[in-house]
Amino acid sequence: MLSSPGTTDSDTAGGGRRIPVVVTAPDPISREGAVSQLRRHPRIELREESGPGTVALLIEDTLDEAALTRLRRLMRGDGARAVLVVGVIRENELLDVIECGVAAIVWRREATAHRLAQAVVAAARGDGDLPSDLLGRLISQVGTLHRGAAGRPGAPSLGLAPREVDVLRMVAEGLDTGEIASKLSYSERTVKNVMHGLTTRLHLRNRAHAVAYALREGYI
Repeated sequence: MLSSPGTTDSDTAGGGRRIPVVVTAPDPISREGAVSQLRRHPRIELREESGPGTVALLIEDTLDEAALTRLRRLMRGDGARAVLVVGVIRENELLDVIECGVAAIVWRREATAHRLAQAVVAAARGDGDLPSDLLGRLISQVGTLHRGAAGRPGAPSLGLAPREVDVLRMVAEGLDTGEIASKLSYSERTVKNVMHGLTTRLHLRNRAHAVAYALREGYI
């Protein structure tokens, strides 16, 4: 699911195991603020070090080169899933962040305890969670890139099957697995298998990255 804020606590409470979370921030006050908010959530287990299966919550004011380097190192080295809490993100940084593997983005001004927990749970599930205004900017930016590349010879494309396009279009619209299954008359397992198959085949990190790929290639 690529969603905008609106999920309830009951939506984020599914599943049994606790989610290991590491919080990284440029200053101790920001870090402690996020830690104190996440500590209240029964499904979140705060840790000091990241690793496979961990959700890394990164807090940044802006995405300067140092911040992007920290993000890339975390995603490539530790195998963590990332939630980015950021004050400002520029147009030319947005697609880089998604393709780096960030599963969820939260504006710092909206970083309540509920919003942070919602993003962490979405990232742990492998879903995407973007503010609606960022999702619109992503679609616009990738559309521009695709138009600029139209007719360029030699551009590789691995191709998407029609039902993969159908599923991704609904993911981009913010529908969850159950809603997609209902609209397409599929089982939820089929929807999950479609997403797993295309992300594995195309070496995509998560649903947000899959949507970015489909947008870049002009499928949706």
